[in-house]
This record gives sequence, structure tokens and C-alpha cells, in this order.
Amino acid sequence: MKPLVVLAVDDEAPALDELAYLLDAHPDIAEVLRAGDATSALRELNRRPIDAVFLDVNMPGLSGLELAGVLANYSYRPAVVFVTAHDDKAVEAFDVGAVDYLLKPIRQSRLDEAVRRVLAVASEPSRAPDEDDDERDDVIPAELGGITHLVPRDTISWVEAEGDYARLHSESGAHLVRIPLSTLESRWRERGFQRIHRSYLVALRMVTGLRTSDGAVLVRLRSNGATPAVELPVSRRQARELRDRVIREPMRNLRPLGSTGELLDDD
Repeated sequence: MKPLVVLAVDDEAPALDELAYLLDAHPDIAEVLRAGDATSALRELNRRPIDAVFLDVNMPGLSGLELAGVLANYSYRPAVVFVTAHDDKAVEAFDVGAVDYLLKPIRQSRLDEAVRRVLAVASEPSRAPDEDDDERDDVIPAELGGITHLVPRDTISWVEAEGDYARLHSESGAHLVRIPLSTLESRWRERGFQRIHRSYLVALRMVTGLRTSDGAVLVRLRSNGATPAVELPVSRRQARELRDRVIREPMRNLRPLGSTGELLDDD
């Protein structure tokens, strides 16, 4: 079993420092990432596969229990270990699938036991990551007015670049997140999204048409909940690939097959 990559989550800096120090010193842990709240934790989890999350229960915004509930929907779910000063949430913790529940201050023997449980879970064949594990990108956390909104990728119509930020236009409205558009483009291309302009990324399922106006190409997107129908400009460099993905590729799938099962020529 390869050494673990784990994420420590606690909103209190001294507690987070201590937890990260103890985890980093463990021989079965290769790397310790840190997050000061659930929103930051979700960002880390969306960047790369993580074997286990050691997190506090009581945090402002999204609580540790709520975060664990979100992780339950991930195709490749990290093991969850709660680390808390409160002993009254254990039942709820195991209801959301936690593998262990550590009380502060942390004893070395209990930490060792928790790591052993994580290793046992991580070694299960059904948890091995595969090519479909990009499903961990299904939810993007966005904060507004002190509230963390969880925006599912499949509710997003289009994304607009705003410097180092991106504005997600979804069924529930517009949400500003600190993720570059280029990052979302690379992650979501194989999930039905297409970069059409330096400022725009669109969901192909929302495209209803393309038109040319005064030499410029525009793509039409249908309305989606709180997001109205819209037309967005398509750069010349991206126009051909967009046409390929929304027109030519679907048409190829509709062409009749020959007796050998090969596509017939158009001639």
C-alpha cells in the first residue's frame, strides 16, 4: 500500500497546526494538505485525489458533518476521520460513513488506529481510482454572504472569466469562485464543456444554435432555471472545433452503417 495523501481541516489555526504536525510525522502518510474551512477543503478535493480527510465537526459555514455528506456523493470518496473536542456527534459521524472519530487532545495510539482504518479502507479494490474519477469535480463550492453554496457541474450553462476568478451561470443563479477559467476548461472538456472564447466556457448540452452576424460567430444557449437564454461570441480560433462538437460529431453518429458495421462514405 502506497503512503497516504491526507487533508487536515480545522477552522482554528492552532488546532490545524497540531493536527497537521501529528499526521505529517506518521510513517504511513506521505503528504498532508491543509484547509481552514469546508469550502477550502472542497477546492483541494477537486484539485486531486486525496486518500483521507481528517476534519473538525463544528466549523462556520459548512460543518464537518455537512462536508462528509457532500463527499458521500463522490465517485472516489476519501475516507473521513472526525477530529473534535465534542463527544456528542459520534452517532451522526458514523451515519455519514466516517471510519473513525478522534477526541481532542489526540493520543498517538488513537491516531495510529485511525490511520490503520484509513489504510484498510483505501486498500479496498472498489475504491481504486479509475478514468471516471473526474466525477469528484461534480460540485463547486461558492461563497456568498457568508453562506457556502454547492453548485453541481451539471446545472451550469456557461462560465465567464473574471481575472483569476470565474463566474458560474447555473440553474440557481450566478456564483463567483476563485478558480481560473483555464482550470475548469482542462477538467471539464471531457465532461461536455467547450472553450469558445478567452472569456467563455459553455456546456454543449445547452447549445441551441450557431449564427453569423457581421462576420462574427455567436452561439445560442437556452435558458436554465435562474440563467436566461443568452448569445455569446465565439472566437475564430474556437469556431471550427465548436461546430465539430455540436454539429459534425453528432451527425457522424447518425450516418448509416454498411454491412460490415463501418460508416458509409458520403459520396
